[in-house]
Amino acid sequence: MTNKIIIGTRDSKLALTQTQKVTQKLNSLHPHIQFEVLNIKTKGDILQDHPIESSIDKGFFVKEIQEMLLKKKIDIAIHSLKDLPVDPIPGLEISAVLERDDPRDALVLNPKIQFNNDLNNITISTSSNRRKSQLLKLYPEIKMKTIRGNVDTRIDKMEKGYCDGIIISAAALIRLGLQDRITYLFDSEEMICAPGQGTIALESREEDKGIKKIVNSINHKKTSICVEIERSFLKKLEGGCTAPIGAYAKVVEDKVLLIGIISSLNGKKHITNQALSEYTNSNKLGIELAKKMLLDGGDEILSEVRG
Repeated sequence: MTNKIIIGTRDSKLALTQTQKVTQKLNSLHPHIQFEVLNIKTKGDILQDHPIESSIDKGFFVKEIQEMLLKKKIDIAIHSLKDLPVDPIPGLEISAVLERDDPRDALVLNPKIQFNNDLNNITISTSSNRRKSQLLKLYPEIKMKTIRGNVDTRIDKMEKGYCDGIIISAAALIRLGLQDRITYLFDSEEMICAPGQGTIALESREEDKGIKKIVNSINHKKTSICVEIERSFLKKLEGGCTAPIGAYAKVVEDKVLLIGIISSLNGKKHITNQALSEYTNSNKLGIELAKKMLLDGGDEILSEVRG
């Protein structure tokens, strides 16, 4: 019987908040086990000024944690699922996901800026190509700047005049108790989220069946099905974490609805589509929608994005 389990996570305020949420759930179901947290700095944490989209390094925010997991220095890795590459690392697997928090993107404006539902000619910062392209689609005259750093750092940069506003996941702001800073929440169809956005994932070694059983005890089945559909959509498009691709799946009664978008970097070209399937037979939904959107012009858009 396992008496102690070591959990690895990024060394950031948000990651530690997410880890606390996980450990509380695990402790409530497995009070006889000691859960110890190990903070790990990733390349994404260290290279704060390095543009994410220019990095050829997949797993910019997870690689070092996964290496610790493979070396058996930790037993479980906790990630923001949207940061986890869709191509699995041999020997590792996603053993559970928590119930999804708000998957939407949030606008945080400098209090000095008057918001009138129009962002044209306002300077907005984000590090995400997906957010940039969809913002440009909605507001062709918007001014875009790249920003890096944790949530507090981004807000501080904004307030010091670097930009007028920033786009951050609503889930991150809520988990940090900063929901009062949200100026506007984009509707899920207005700005389609990143695959897995708002979801905390737990990764473990395939060989550790005992650990997997413990971790799987907190798995949220509906969330698991939805994010797997989104990730299969992304994988079929070979989009990676930096391509301007969005996907959002949700359970509607006894069915699953998937909405997807493929966009050019400047937002001028985009394809949006959706598909519906029975909840019990939804495993191919992401792949089928991706195939259709590639044939409808998505392949051409992605070829331009890749250069």
